[in-house]
Amino acid sequence: MIELDVALAERSYPIHVGAGLLLQSPLWRTAIRGRHALVLSNTTVAPLYLEPVIAGLQGIDHATLIIEDGEQYKTFDNVVRVLDALARLGASRDATLIALGGGVIGDLGGFAAACWMRGIDFVQMPTTLLAMVDSSVGGKTGVNLAAGKNLVGAFHQPRAVFIDTSTLATLPEREFVAGLAEVVKYGAIGDKEFFNWLETHATDLLARDPDALDQAIASSCRHKAGVVARDERELGERALLNFGHTFGHALEVEAGYGEILHGEAVAIGMLLGARLSSQLGLAEVADSERLQILLKRFGLPTRIPDGHDAGRLLERMRLDKKSVSGAMRLILWRGIGQAEMVSGVSEDLIVELLANG
Repeated sequence: MIELDVALAERSYPIHVGAGLLLQSPLWRTAIRGRHALVLSNTTVAPLYLEPVIAGLQGIDHATLIIEDGEQYKTFDNVVRVLDALARLGASRDATLIALGGGVIGDLGGFAAACWMRGIDFVQMPTTLLAMVDSSVGGKTGVNLAAGKNLVGAFHQPRAVFIDTSTLATLPEREFVAGLAEVVKYGAIGDKEFFNWLETHATDLLARDPDALDQAIASSCRHKAGVVARDERELGERALLNFGHTFGHALEVEAGYGEILHGEAVAIGMLLGARLSSQLGLAEVADSERLQILLKRFGLPTRIPDGHDAGRLLERMRLDKKSVSGAMRLILWRGIGQAEMVSGVSEDLIVELLANG
């Protein structure tokens, strides 16, 4: 088992990475301080992995809530369902919400935990690669609106993160591959050596080799933990973690939640950002070509699907959370491993880029 720490100014919390962690209740029970626990999961994950978690809660007043699986269910209505379940449980301020599932469960559960009695503990048990390397770490929680993705939310750090890598064995191939986009992102924005390692070990990762996966997950979490520790509230450096996301979120919303997976949209968005960087003279074209080759090796999309209007995508991008006073701020790069925030990019140039896919 690998253990990392997210060292924040006020407190730290651990990230545990290893196979079979859901079965190790003496380990994860240490993160539960009170006498109430609510397990939130979805209709796909619960039949596979809920039983050992429930068994591990023996002696604690607990309940479960199972919601539908999919990005389209990350809504206020489901937040209310979680809050109602906490009320039925009689959950006090020392209660714990356990988020067992992918990014939707973690984001929605964390937001509900932030709201109940102005904030209770929650524990992340991610079961998708994307959630393991990204959304389970860092305390960003929230829900989607029709107008945009994650426009409503709160910073609410988990008490602990338990990444059971054995759950990846049941993850559908498309979702597994989508998660690799966020792994690539860490190399793209700040770790050229890790990017080189991904190029060398792409075949092993696609084969779900345990050693390669452990290293990729741990490296990704270590990178994110460091950034979050230095900039918990995304006032500076943490914004760089959104490389590809301004483009990607716009595409997710415009296509309809769930039609394009988050990782797929981020892959397209990263390549758009890399190409725009080259057009602005910030980076060499060769770097965007390397990124494209690696994304294609992983089976990720690299172009906007047909049928999307560039103007409508631009409108979605204007609602991005990094925008200030109506001006877009984009995360671009100066080549592999060197991301930065850029303001004042011509919208005509962005529309042309979107139109050409």
